[in-house]
Amino acid sequence: MKNKIKVGIIGGAGYTGGELIRILLNHPNAEIVFVQSKSNAGNLLSKVHEDLAGDTDMVFSENHHDKVDVLFLCAGHGEAKKFIEANDIPSSVKLIDIGNDFRLKKDAGFKGRQFVYGLPEVNKNSIKNAANIANPGCFATAIELGLLPLAQKGLLHQIYTTGITGSTGSGQTLSATAHFSWRANNVQAYKTLSHQHLGEIGETILQLQPGIDIDLSFVPWRGDFTRGIFISSQLNCELSMEELNVLYADFYQAQPFVHISKSPISLKQVVNTNKAIIQLEKVGSKLVIHSALDNLLKGASGQAVQNMNLLFGLDETTGLKFKANYF
Repeated sequence: MKNKIKVGIIGGAGYTGGELIRILLNHPNAEIVFVQSKSNAGNLLSKVHEDLAGDTDMVFSENHHDKVDVLFLCAGHGEAKKFIEANDIPSSVKLIDIGNDFRLKKDAGFKGRQFVYGLPEVNKNSIKNAANIANPGCFATAIELGLLPLAQKGLLHQIYTTGITGSTGSGQTLSATAHFSWRANNVQAYKTLSHQHLGEIGETILQLQPGIDIDLSFVPWRGDFTRGIFISSQLNCELSMEELNVLYADFYQAQPFVHISKSPISLKQVVNTNKAIIQLEKVGSKLVIHSALDNLLKGASGQAVQNMNLLFGLDETTGLKFKANYF
């Protein structure tokens, strides 16, 4: 690519904004033009994201401008709609929203813009031809990737899912359950059977097995660690392990960030990477699908850059080949 993709970031002071900056500073085909943050305007990026010391002398801007090819919207759930309503953004500027404003079909059209649900493992061709992307949720990505090969065969009916996430999943704004003194040596269930990602999971599954109702029960947990998601989904399945291994290998053969493991998986394999790793276990007719990913990368900013790569005709792995910090 002769000319680099010119990037603007709205709401760059939070966790997802920080991850985007880290990725894009080292992306060979992208150039960050501005990073907006009203609360940090004038401050060095490295004052807020201290690990960027020595990497950039950029400062946060209070305002944004339209002299970019793509805008990443990282300002929190509900803020993307407000931003689009308040600003006349040229249609030539592509939008990638990391919040949940446009993930559901009923919300996909807004102010003359149409958003495509940005799960590359299902919607890659649509993403390549899109102008605007609704980046999937972190829990949704982890759960969907574990279930989609079965959905393609129409095998999903009743599913019981549990998942645990790190404290960065709650965002950077401090809350009672984000304090170190609360999180340390502690685990808690929250939003039992009512998590906001259930809607997008249901729509994505129905995309692959239309007309078949599913009953997905999901219990998320807050964990005593900073980043990563580990999911275990249980259901009845009559396929043998040999058949399942072939099914999953075939489904993800052309997907560079999804890997199937025949050994027990752990968070350390995926944290600080854009990978999702899946493991299957079966006892009798009971199948358990374990899936793990980094909530801030494959579950947020890494997947957003993966979508940007697809939008602009790049190899989807460009700038995203990270090594896990295993030790």
